[in-house]
Amino acid sequence: MNLNQITVPTLDISTSIDFYTKLGLTLIVHSSDEYARFVCPDGNSTFSVQKVKQLHPTGIKVYFEVKELDQKVEQLIKQGINIDDLPEDKAWLWRESYLKDPDGNQIILYFAGDNRINPPWRIK
Repeated sequence: MNLNQITVPTLDISTSIDFYTKLGLTLIVHSSDEYARFVCPDGNSTFSVQKVKQLHPTGIKVYFEVKELDQKVEQLIKQGINIDDLPEDKAWLWRESYLKDPDGNQIILYFAGDNRINPPWRIK
């Protein structure tokens, strides 16, 4: 089994397209102002936004792994993207940076390398 796609809700497709394009995803489908799909720059995973009338109160957390995390965050800041937390090494051996998309969904840009699926405490 492999993760194919995640779809998050949005109140404004155009604003979401601008945000996720700046993040580095490539727009591959744009169906009026109801839906847009992107392909991730590495691998074949896709990511979508779908227009809703109301957002879920707790939002969604989405993790995007970025090999050159610090440089990517610097680039996003230069593009006017607000970063809530700059890259930081975490106890679980991931380096993470936090921001929110235009609808308040939590975006975590991170780099974990081999520790993503093979941490030292992985169950054998």
